Amino acid sequence: MVHEKVMAAALAARNQEADIRGVFDITNKTDAAIGPRRLGEAIHFVANAPIVGYDVHAAVIMYGPLGTPSLRATDCARLWEKFGEARLQQ
Repeated sequence: MVHEKVMAAALAARNQEADIRGVFDITNKTDAAIGPRRLGEAIHFVANAPIVGYDVHAAVIMYGPLGTPSLRATDCARLWEKFGEARLQQ
């Protein structure tokens, strides 16, 4: 589970470039090629991807300098629940 400090850091970094890995397209039965995007958009995508046919159980979002904790799908769901579109998409 993501800690409050990590959540606050992710919110502050929401406009930084992020990379999503480990997403599986259930419809096409292939690894999904997700290009780089803003961290807020990446969190939104991973939090809601199961609704549109993606398996994100192995998903990870990497952002920031080396050593920054990556975000897992459960972290994204919690961030989206707590901050939602209003804060993450600014």
